[in-house]
Amino acid sequence: MRNAYFAILAAGLAISGCGDNGQSQTQQPARPIKVRGEAQRQLHEANDLNRAIALKRAIYDSGYRCQRITRSGYVGDYENLEEWMASCADGRDWAIFIGPDGSAQVRDCKDVESFGLPKCAIKAAPGKTG
Repeated sequence: MRNAYFAILAAGLAISGCGDNGQSQTQQPARPIKVRGEAQRQLHEANDLNRAIALKRAIYDSGYRCQRITRSGYVGDYENLEEWMASCADGRDWAIFIGPDGSAQVRDCKDVESFGLPKCAIKAAPGKTG
C-alpha cells in the first residue's frame, strides 16, 4: 500500500514536470475587458432612423444644434467609450462618445484630433438599413 502511494506521487511529479525544461511558460498579454451597456447595444441594433434620433438627442442634450442628421455610423472604441459620428444638414459633423452607462459626450469633429481622440471616420453603419 505504501509503495503504491509513492508510485502515484512519483508519477504525479513526473507529469507536472513535463514540458517545463527549466523555462517558465510564456504569459499571454492580458486583453482588456469590454463592457457594453444597453444603450450601446441598442445603437448597434438600431436602423438608420432610430440611430439618427438617438444621436440627435445626444447632440441637443449637450447644448448643440442639428436640424437633421444626413449620415451616421460607428467609428470605433475609445477607452471604455464607443465613438459614433453624425453629419448634420448644416454641414457640421459631430463625434458622440457613448459610455456603457448610456452617458454621452459630444465633440465637434474638427476638434477631436487636436484633443488626441480618434478621427471622425465612420467604419460601419450598423442597423437594418445600413
